[in-house]
Amino acid sequence: MAPMPDWGTLPRMLRDQAEHHPGTTVIDEGGTRVTMSELRAAAAEIARGLIALGVAPGDRVAMWGLNSAYWVAHAFGIWDAGAVIVPLSSRYKGIEAAQLIEKTGAKVLITGAGPTAVPLAGLLPPLPGLRHTIVPPASELRAMSTRVSAREAEDRALAIRPDDLCEIMSTSGTTGAPKGVMLDHAQVLRGYWDWSEIVTLDEHDRYPVIAPFSHGFGLNAGLVACVLRRATMLPIPIFTPDALMSLISSARVTILAGPPTLFHRILDELERGYRDVSSLRVAICGAAAVPATLITRLVEWVGLERMINAYGLMEGTVVSMTRAGDPIEVIAGTTGRPVPGIEVKIADDDGKEVATGERGEILQRGYGVMRGYWDDPARTAEAIAADGWLHTGDIGVLDERGNLAIVDRKKELYIVNGFNVSPAEVESLLLREGSLAQAAVIGVPDPATGEAGVAYVVPRPGATVTAEALTDWAKANMSNYKVPKRIVVVGSLPTNVNGKIDKLALRERTT
Repeated sequence: MAPMPDWGTLPRMLRDQAEHHPGTTVIDEGGTRVTMSELRAAAAEIARGLIALGVAPGDRVAMWGLNSAYWVAHAFGIWDAGAVIVPLSSRYKGIEAAQLIEKTGAKVLITGAGPTAVPLAGLLPPLPGLRHTIVPPASELRAMSTRVSAREAEDRALAIRPDDLCEIMSTSGTTGAPKGVMLDHAQVLRGYWDWSEIVTLDEHDRYPVIAPFSHGFGLNAGLVACVLRRATMLPIPIFTPDALMSLISSARVTILAGPPTLFHRILDELERGYRDVSSLRVAICGAAAVPATLITRLVEWVGLERMINAYGLMEGTVVSMTRAGDPIEVIAGTTGRPVPGIEVKIADDDGKEVATGERGEILQRGYGVMRGYWDDPARTAEAIAADGWLHTGDIGVLDERGNLAIVDRKKELYIVNGFNVSPAEVESLLLREGSLAQAAVIGVPDPATGEAGVAYVVPRPGATVTAEALTDWAKANMSNYKVPKRIVVVGSLPTNVNGKIDKLALRERTT
């Protein structure tokens, strides 16, 4: 693979791109184009405003909104200021956003387009550590920027080191509270340069970023990768199949990434009538398994050059990817071979490596392993062994060629439309409604979303609880992908011999 330039940090990468390719269009938002030099200038102005607000190197700045050019510019502005971005899902409701802002000690919250571009009074509880809230069009930052010289801001940006943190990404845990995954500049640059090399992303590509920028894939394999490779990103604030099909045709989209359900929807649309999708050349799918028929149909109907399957996780960046020339059965049944600089082994419950072809937990080691969980050394030590191996919690098998197949999850997490959902977190949120004594959530297969949540709830004595009312409350107070698809009101929950809720019994009851 081509070696990555010696950038070291995201701000240095942006400066180098803007110096050598100033007129390259890096963002196309509904026909409004942003060049590399314009992105660099916007980021520098935002950084000066943040510095004037008192943001110091290493401070956390939260970003809350839908995918947009505004989001991109502010992300690079946060990095230029030497700060650490804390992305908040646009699906978050007030309780969820407040938890992460408070946990990371973010001083500044920047809101963007979409549901969070509304007055925040009533959305968030009082947060003493949050000193400033910036809302579009962010005129406050522009006004403040005049107080800081360009030289001071440039010195700040150039003083950032490769091992300084650039992101704290929220990921679901098994204890009910989201964890903050710490990633540094060097590992993000390395991981997504190599990812882009395998994908063959370059300056000729037009890439709609459907995954939210608040998600590791949308931010790093979307926003960052496009600037790294000078590809034109098309930020997608809200996905609809009709709009995407029109965009593929009108914008001559070349790269498309998403879960299998996305590609099924595209094929469904093609079956309904002719759409020009001839510009598409590469599809990237991150899933434990991709139906072989889906790959065959995409190659035949769309004329793809290649389909890539991949495996990654927030704590481990990019782990494995299929490669050019891999047969359909490898792409369909595995997530390919480890990327350069990453080791993978399959281990039993005692941490001993198992034989080729045997099941076990996937362990990963190398540059992509997170720096740890923010302010949580105990859970960091549980996840990363002293010898550097990250326990992913996923169950896998390695074949004789080193291809990795994901066969199960050790954790209770389930995945709805590509989003990890922690049953414990959903249970914790449901109990905040006030009428429940207990809640137990499990993930079950779902044809539309891959998996879906089913919640079993026990009312408090004297409380009247209906599934409909509780679902309405959940929709008002949770991200939509966390809202259980079905809520079942019961008198009691089954327990095992240790007195813990028996989720295996609940699964048997559900099937």
